[in-house]
Order: sequence, then C-alpha cells, then structure tokens
Amino acid sequence: MAVPEWPPLAVVIVTYSSGKVVEGCLRSLDAALAGAGPARVVVVDNASADDTVERVREVAPEAEVIQTGRNAGFAAGVNAGIAAADGCDVLVLNPDIRLAPGSVLLLRQALALPGTGIAAPRLTGETGTLHLSLRRRPTVPRALGEALLGGHRAGRIPALGELVVDPAAYDRPQAVDWAAGAAWLVSRACLDALDPLDERYFLYSEETEYMLRAGEAGFAVRYEPRAVAVHLGGEQSTSSRLWALSSANRVRMHRERYGRPRGQLMRLAVGLNELARAVARGGAGGRRHRAALRQLVSLREWPLLPGEEGASPARTAEVSSARAKEISQSRATEASPARETAASPGYVCFSAQDWWYHNRAHSDFQLMRSVAAHRKVLVVNSIGMRMPMPGRSTQVLRRVGRKLRSVAMLVRRPLRELPGFYVMSPLPLPFYGSPLARRVNALLVRAQVLAVSRALGLRHPVIMVTIPTAWDVVRPMRRRALVFNRSDRHSSFPESDRPTIEALERGLLERSDHVVYVSTALMGEESGVTGDRAHFLDHGVDTDHFRRRPESEQPADLRAIPGPRVGFFGALDDYLVDFDLLERIAVELPGVSLVLIGDATVPMERLTRHPNVHWLGFRPYEQIPAYGSGFDVAIMPWLDNPWIRHSNPIKLKEYLALGLPVVSTDFQELASYADRVRIATDGDLFLDAVRATLRDGGLQPADTIRGSVLGASWASRAAQLMALAELSPGPR
Repeated sequence: MAVPEWPPLAVVIVTYSSGKVVEGCLRSLDAALAGAGPARVVVVDNASADDTVERVREVAPEAEVIQTGRNAGFAAGVNAGIAAADGCDVLVLNPDIRLAPGSVLLLRQALALPGTGIAAPRLTGETGTLHLSLRRRPTVPRALGEALLGGHRAGRIPALGELVVDPAAYDRPQAVDWAAGAAWLVSRACLDALDPLDERYFLYSEETEYMLRAGEAGFAVRYEPRAVAVHLGGEQSTSSRLWALSSANRVRMHRERYGRPRGQLMRLAVGLNELARAVARGGAGGRRHRAALRQLVSLREWPLLPGEEGASPARTAEVSSARAKEISQSRATEASPARETAASPGYVCFSAQDWWYHNRAHSDFQLMRSVAAHRKVLVVNSIGMRMPMPGRSTQVLRRVGRKLRSVAMLVRRPLRELPGFYVMSPLPLPFYGSPLARRVNALLVRAQVLAVSRALGLRHPVIMVTIPTAWDVVRPMRRRALVFNRSDRHSSFPESDRPTIEALERGLLERSDHVVYVSTALMGEESGVTGDRAHFLDHGVDTDHFRRRPESEQPADLRAIPGPRVGFFGALDDYLVDFDLLERIAVELPGVSLVLIGDATVPMERLTRHPNVHWLGFRPYEQIPAYGSGFDVAIMPWLDNPWIRHSNPIKLKEYLALGLPVVSTDFQELASYADRVRIATDGDLFLDAVRATLRDGGLQPADTIRGSVLGASWASRAAQLMALAELSPGPR
C-alpha cells in the first residue's frame, strides 16, 4: 500500500532506569509501524542508573541514543528528542508502552484530518482493561467536583469532572481537550508553531499544558480508538512522591495559565480532594494523599530536580528563579503580562471600533486580546474619521450619544481573565477637514493617551494603528515599533473626507515599520509604497467560541422562528450590505425565514414589513454562536464597492467554524474558499445559490467545513504579529 505524502516520522522514547520495560516497547515498533512508512527511533536517556542504554543498543542497534547526562525530567527528554528529529512528525512514547500492530498508521491518518495537531491512541492494561485516558480542561469547579463527589462520579457530569468516564466515549474518534501523555503523535506543523514542552514541571502536567496550548493555537487533539497501546504504568498510584508531585503540578499549571489568585483557588480545591481521600482511606491507604497535602501546604514555586533536594532555602529559590528565567527566555512569548521591557514591550492599539458598543469580534480587538495573554495592552477606542453631521450622517444624535457614554467609561479592565488588558475612550474633536482642528485634536487625544500609557508603565510600546486618523496622534510618540493594521481602505468609507483620509493613510503606509494586510488585493495595489514592509496576516477565528450549539441551547426567540432560516449576523451598514438583495430574498423566497442579527444604521421598515423577515437587533458577541447555530444557510449579501473589494470579512471564518453552508456575493479574498462557499456574481445567481443550498445542504459536510478553519486561531495570528513587531530595532 502506498504511503501518503506525510512528513518523515520519528519515534521518541524517554527513558530513566527503564531497562526492565524498554525492550518490549522497542520490539513492538516493527509491527506497530506497518504501513506508516519508515521511522527514525530516538531514545533519550536521562542518566539511567541501570543497563537501559545497553539494552536499547542490543535490541535496536539502529536507534539513535541521546544521553542527556542528567535527569532533567520527562519534558526535557522529549524536547531533546524533538530537537534531534527536525522536520519530522514525532510519536512520543513512554518506555512501558506496547503499541498494537498497525496502530501508528491509524494515528497518522487521524493526524491528517484538517486542524489536527496531536493524535492519541486508546490505552489499555495488559489484560485489555480500558485505561481512562481522556480528560476535559482542568478548572476549579471540576477540581471541587472531584473533591466532593469523587473522580468517577464527578466525571459523569462534564461541568464537574475532568476525567471522561463514560466507556462509550472511548469507542468513538473525537476531539478532546487533552489525553494522558503515555503515547501521542504530534504533527510537525504543531511542533513548529508552539514553544517546546515546559521543562519546569519535571514530571506530570507537562503534556496537559502542551496539549491545551496546542488547542488554543488551533491544533485539535484527536483521540483514535482503533489505535491501541498497552500501558504497563502504575507507578504513580503506588508512589507517594510521584502522586504528590502530580497533585502539586496541577496547581502550578493553573497558576501559570491563569495567575496566582486562580492558582490559589485550584490549590484549595486539590487540597480538599486530597484531604477527603486521606480521611476516607486512613492508614497506609491514605499515605499518598497525606504526602500530596504536605506538598500543597508548603508548595514550592517549582519542583526540585534530583540532586537539589538538600539545597538550602536560599539556594532553592535561586535555582527555581534561574530555571524559570531560562525557560521564559527560550519561549517566544511570556506566560503573563509583566512590566514592559525591551524584550517584552507593551502594546497600544488605536482601534477602528469602540469596545463598548461595537461587535468585539473585530480583528484589532481579537488580536489585542490574544496579545494581552503575554503583554500589557492598552486599546484606544475609535477616534472617528469625521464628526457626525445632519445631512451627511445617519442617526447623528445616537452616534454622538453613544460616543459620549463611551468616553465616560474612562479607563477600564473589561476582562477579568486578562488583567493586563485595558480599554480607554479619549475625548476626540473629529474635525479632520480643518488643518488647525486636526492639530488641536491630535494634541488633545495624544495627551490623554500618553497620560494613561505612563500610568500603566507603557513608555516605549509597540503602537498598532487600525484607523488612519490616529497618524496625527502617534507621529511624534516614542515607540518600540509602529504597525499599520491595514484592515480596510478607510478613504473609501462614504462619509469620510476622502482627500484628508487618503493623506493620513499615505503617511502611515510610508512611515510604519510594518504594514499588515488581510486583503491580498489591497496589499498588491499598495506594494509600490510599502515594499518589503508589507505582510499578509489573515484573520483568525475563535473556534472554541464559534462551535455549533444543539437546538436546546439556541435562544428562544430564534427557535420561535419557523424554518428553514436564511441568516446573517453582523453590522447592517448601508455602505456594506445590499439591502435590495435582502428584500429580494424576502419577496422571492416567501417560504423562507430571513433572520437578521445586528445593529442597523438605516431604517429597517422596508424589510420588517415582510412577514418572513425577522430582525432581532443587536445581540452580544457571547450569544452570536448560539444564534448562528440555528441558521440553515448563512449569507454575506455585500454591495459591490471599493470597500468590499478590499475586504476580508471575519464573519466568513465564523460561519465556517460553525459548520454552516455559506452563500456570498463575490470579492477577491473568496477565491480560496470556492470549495466551501457558493459565490454569486449577481442577485439572480445569489437567489439560485440560496435555493440550491436549502435543497442539498451545502458544498461540504459541516464537520469538514469546520475542520478547514481549526488551524486559524487568533492566538496564532497574534503570535505572528508579536514576532513581526518585536523584531524591530528598539525604542525611538
């Protein structure tokens, strides 16, 4: 059978005094690799005290043996093996694993599914007994549920248990939050996109942290039950030291991911679990739980390596600090929004939207939220492109009123989970047609932004500009780098003072350190100005948020609307949306319910007078996926104008992440989606495409449509932005 075009494969086995078990692991590889193509075998030995290395060389003379010279832990061993297997997919194995024949081929097939970064097999004991190896994301409520109900009882309720206990769940392939790390296959794309395993954990939780990180970067962890691995295991359940280390590392991981306050809550929850087990089992049966309690009460920052156990407290702190520094410097990003330094600058983003009343799905908000997981971020709400005036603007009083309410919010931290993310609304005077008024406005806005930036310690930030009117403000500001987020051609905005906005755009195009585009059409047109400073940075999508909800979780007002439903969510702006086309849908498809979700800048009576049109108005970002899940067809009925021709709507990936069939009018960035989206070049063809989609359900199955965007996370886009911005030479 021909082997598909996959990257080369390497099998990495980490050993530590594993002489008694590693032979069986190596001997199982020949049959396990059948049909999967050739594989390099890399054994990383962490200074074994027995004959492990000799046995490996005797049983598998072709294996590459890396002797680390010290026992730095499982993660360090895996990292060493990955480093030696450059360009390969990597199958990570414990030495006490016995792979079933053909299992590696099945794992590679699972890994080839769209959006997949890690594949894990079914784990069993020697007698074939199922090992419960699948896990949900660790949370404090789940740790409390396990403490109060026990792991197996809590596991029956997804919100209260981390362990997946339903045997039926282990019979079907599925994406999981994470899986036990005794055997797991990692794609080269995933390895290249992520930092190495975190070596500070020494043993336990390192694979949890890595798999969660993979999922957040858009790489699914997929369980494949047809691939079977026998896991001898059992040492953790009999060793008080290892059990205590496992419990303590659960707390450390939560602290590193979510900060010390939530880490303390996890510490209490895990401690309550261990206390309950210690009391219930008593005597020798509770020994490991008492050991865990002792570790949790006097929790070290990080576990000590072998040889460090007798160190003085001062030396322990010194070693722990040095190891943490070494790991953090090796990472492309940091674990928390620390103070601004040359190596980790803060960010100030001049947004084209307003956090307090626009849809928070816009790219500048999404990118900055992801950046704020690693850096301090100040988002400056939109300073506008002209003052709303009667006769040239719609809903003037409403626009002025909501901006004043936004300014009254001052500076806030709107997201509890992101303590380094700040939003401010300066008071602007957006009279951009007058040179004098522009200078006064720039001085006014700059003074407000600088005052807040200094209070937050942002003295040499990376400045990202999405709205061109910010050029007057940022031109003299000290900064680490200037990034122009060229998401749209704002001079094409109908209400803008075109010559003024074009001049501001030109200034940013010529003077920015980097210009990032979401439109290849716009990027090509401006390449003569931007040269090698231009970079394509496609939109991402929050795939965890935009997932299909069952009908029972869809809003009641949507469920009350009869099907089939043709739906749209987003801003109903008169310079974007073809309202004539929407009315044609209502008139020519009377048996269809047209569902519109979003704020509108025009009177909607022309549509709502039709009985099959249901305009639900604005809905919070948090509720949008539940509404979209009830659409039978998702539509993008755009006007044909310069704004749309240079656009790349985030909505497209959100529709696809929900697995929805999509019908859209044509624009350049759709070319690469023609296999998933029905594209219409006029109104008649648009209606025909809607009818065809209602009839056959779309061009591809829902799972395939969703899988096509699983790798496009906002976290990965933010990482690209940070790598680009922080390569600039330094403050100026």
